[in-house]
Amino acid sequence: MDDTRDRIVRKGDYVYGSFLKPERVTGYINGVNPGDRTDVLGRFPFSESSVDDAIDYARVGAPIWRRTSLADRHAAVTRFRENLNRHQERLSRLVTRETGKPIWEARQELRAAVRAIDLFLDEGVQLLRPRVIEEIGARSDRLPRGVVATLTPYNFPILLPAPQTAAAILTGNAVVTKPSKFTPGVGQAIAEMWDRCKLPRGVFHLVQGPGAVVGQRMALHPGIDALVFTGSYSTGATIRTLLKDRPNLPVVLQTGGKGTALVLDDAELDRAVYEVMVGAFLTSGQRHNSTGRVIVTEGVFDQFVDLLVRRTNRLRVGYGFDEDIFLGPVISENLRARYRRYGRVLASRGHTPLIPATAAPCEKRGYYARPAVTQVNWDNGHPFLNEPPPGPQLLVYKVSSWREAAALHNQTAYRLATSVFTRFDSPILSELADRLRTGALNINRGTIGASLRLPTVGLGRSSNGMSGGLDLINAMTAPRAMLVESRPFEGMPVLPGTHWHDPDLEEPHIPADDDDLLLEEPTIA
Repeated sequence: MDDTRDRIVRKGDYVYGSFLKPERVTGYINGVNPGDRTDVLGRFPFSESSVDDAIDYARVGAPIWRRTSLADRHAAVTRFRENLNRHQERLSRLVTRETGKPIWEARQELRAAVRAIDLFLDEGVQLLRPRVIEEIGARSDRLPRGVVATLTPYNFPILLPAPQTAAAILTGNAVVTKPSKFTPGVGQAIAEMWDRCKLPRGVFHLVQGPGAVVGQRMALHPGIDALVFTGSYSTGATIRTLLKDRPNLPVVLQTGGKGTALVLDDAELDRAVYEVMVGAFLTSGQRHNSTGRVIVTEGVFDQFVDLLVRRTNRLRVGYGFDEDIFLGPVISENLRARYRRYGRVLASRGHTPLIPATAAPCEKRGYYARPAVTQVNWDNGHPFLNEPPPGPQLLVYKVSSWREAAALHNQTAYRLATSVFTRFDSPILSELADRLRTGALNINRGTIGASLRLPTVGLGRSSNGMSGGLDLINAMTAPRAMLVESRPFEGMPVLPGTHWHDPDLEEPHIPADDDDLLLEEPTIA
């Protein structure tokens, strides 16, 4: 069945186990396909009051879910995973309609989301099991925090919210999630998948709306116990400022900002060009770890740039449901305008456009942009190292050596992920890796390569130091240590000076030796 133009039945927010349309409407989200503006998905109402209702009901559901066994929570998340897997094709097509990304890429995203949930169900459960140290009567547990709020962007409308909500529910929390204003239909579909899991009322909630209104109200609500935000640095900085009176609130800020690649003289050029090109322009350059900059040593600079430009010019831009498309449109006209304006500013500062930042022709009326490449003459006083290039835009820098490449890299404001292309057995690789200040280092792989099993802590403006991926288990729980004394008190050693025992007893208590006072491990009396 062709569902590429069906209007979505707007069900409203998902609150306390039911879809509810808001009684007091604050505004509307107009769902439009960015690849075909004549394809209107629907008009979604939103309400600030829904945030209060969702969080209040989440506080009702949290104590119930907290007392649910880990086995039952695991079973619920498994049902959610099966729902996603069963409806992969329908969800993929919806992702393409709302984001414009090619259908093959949307299918990849669905498969990746299922694999991510598998990881939480396997290795995440191991992190939640108590640690017991029998010889000292000790154990530690990871306990749910209560109500977890998640704010997610448009570039991965399934891959981010599906595993994040699964992690929150697996760890025993209630969760309130808000999808991007650009992907309300996908957000509603995720709520439908959870609705089929038959959770207790109050465990899962979804509210629609723009970040500036609904998202900010969620982040500042006193009823949340943890916050996970994925989006821009400016929004993340605003959240940190507004939460200055709640320093105890666990906040995971994933603010990306694009990655940087280094290509050295001994690199395998075909591999380097392919990985840099794909990293820069996949998802129309809208991933948090897209390659925004490539720094190339002068020995291979001309050859690399020539090959990069020729290959990039062959990339096909088009409608997501067409065949043989590499990249679709950007998400909005506002982003496309920023992309073109950024290209003009680069040229005005004396940099050389190798492929200009222009709109791309397409039969459909959408926000199509051409992959752009600019050579930055970074020693002219305008190095453009502070902001991520918007959309499908790649900046190329020429340096004299790997040392200069590392120094320039470390001046960039966002350092979530870094690629280095060189011989794997290169004698300088160890020292280069030590010099690079980055959250993830990929050798002969693009910046978009990542594993949820590994920590994801970007440096610079890319995060606040809290890790995502599997480490969300730790952010969504609080560790509790427990010491248990099972020995009878009679005969236990006592501290000097307490005069605990009656001196008139016929058999006075023998004072404890220093070693006895220490027990097996130091404790504070």
